[in-house]
Amino acid sequence: MSVKNKKTIDKEAVLKMYEEVSKNTLMETLQIKYVDAGQDFLVATMPVNPRVHQPMGLLHGGASVALAESLGSGASLMLIDPATQEIRGIEISANHVKSKRAGIVTGTARLLHRGRTVHLWEIRITDENNELISICKITNIVIDKK
Repeated sequence: MSVKNKKTIDKEAVLKMYEEVSKNTLMETLQIKYVDAGQDFLVATMPVNPRVHQPMGLLHGGASVALAESLGSGASLMLIDPATQEIRGIEISANHVKSKRAGIVTGTARLLHRGRTVHLWEIRITDENNELISICKITNIVIDKK
């Protein structure tokens, strides 16, 4: 599953793996579906419905951040050797720029920095019209398994 040194990834295998690891997790609860993956990006969708609304009937910012963190952490997983390493999110920030009541949002994580122990990702969350809903940034640390 690793894409070290610019190896080509098996997109279908990566997407199937994310589908499997999402079972019985927050990603399944929020109906996050991973739909595309590449060398330095990962894409997922999430429906906007009462499951992810705040009391005013709008997309909850926390749901957007959960989508962003799921993408950023998942994307870092593609860059490591999961047999010997793990990923931990150590910082996330979000700016919510537009509200959303219904439909689908799409998050795209793109690699900004890949260090030996730190990965930095930008996650843009857009709607069906490609309008920016939120922009997030996550920093992940790579740790050795014990």
